[in-house]
Amino acid sequence: MAKIPEADARLYKNVFVCKRCKRKIRAQPLKVFAGKVNCRHCGSNALRPVRKK
Repeated sequence: MAKIPEADARLYKNVFVCKRCKRKIRAQPLKVFAGKVNCRHCGSNALRPVRKK
């Protein structure tokens, strides 16, 4: 099965997951690594990149 670049970008580009409540957040990586992005649900700063399946 071929990978579609548009779908890959939509699912994984600039998407992070909150480590506390597991919610997905789309944000710029530089802001996430600087700690300027909070989870909208729980307010946590602990975010990780989404895993590719």
